[in-house]
Amino acid sequence: MVEEIVKPEDQKIIRGVGSDGEEDEQPEDGEIIDGDTLSSSSSSRPGTAVVQHPLEHSWTFWFDNPSAKSKQAAWGSSMRPIYTFSTVEEFWSLYNNIHLPSKLAQGADFYCFKNKIEPKWEDPVCANGGKWTMTFSKSKSDMCWLYTLLAMIGEQFDHGDDLCGAVVNVRARQEKISLWTKNAANESAQTSIGKQWKEFLDYSDVIGFIFHEDAKKLDRGAKNKYTV
Repeated sequence: MVEEIVKPEDQKIIRGVGSDGEEDEQPEDGEIIDGDTLSSSSSSRPGTAVVQHPLEHSWTFWFDNPSAKSKQAAWGSSMRPIYTFSTVEEFWSLYNNIHLPSKLAQGADFYCFKNKIEPKWEDPVCANGGKWTMTFSKSKSDMCWLYTLLAMIGEQFDHGDDLCGAVVNVRARQEKISLWTKNAANESAQTSIGKQWKEFLDYSDVIGFIFHEDAKKLDRGAKNKYTV
């Protein structure tokens, strides 16, 4: 099961409740992470050794703040890296202090990409790739986002080397989660990734794969090249 990939037995993934049992404050517009909370939770107790379990790859969280976006600015100009993690423990320390998609401001985009790969079409690793996309109601996006992250960083995909990362787009009526890949022309690899992703999330609707090159040229008019 996906939820067992990297989740330590003693970890809690309950969001919105603090250690004292009180409800955490809601995020302000554009807020993604509580730096003070992260610093305190990331530090080890005095005199204790923290065992680290390394991941196959290092990963970076990126955030595109909706309050910083401008219609005149180039796409992605407001995007910034948040933190890079390379162990199971670092992932949970970050995840447990980052607001879930359902708590983010409308228009926010939250990314998790392999380190040194920027979540942009222009990035050399992404340039010849594409993406699979799923849509969710706000009540389901939080857990599906977590399971997507666990499947990626836990190397559960047969063609995991072809993955660049994932993004959740927070919108008014629904959320979208997309998996970005490197080599869009490799149909067998892309369909394998799409099918496995649906299995991991128990997602029954048909999903489509769009080439980044088509998206750049046609924007919303781009058509699916593959479906599963």
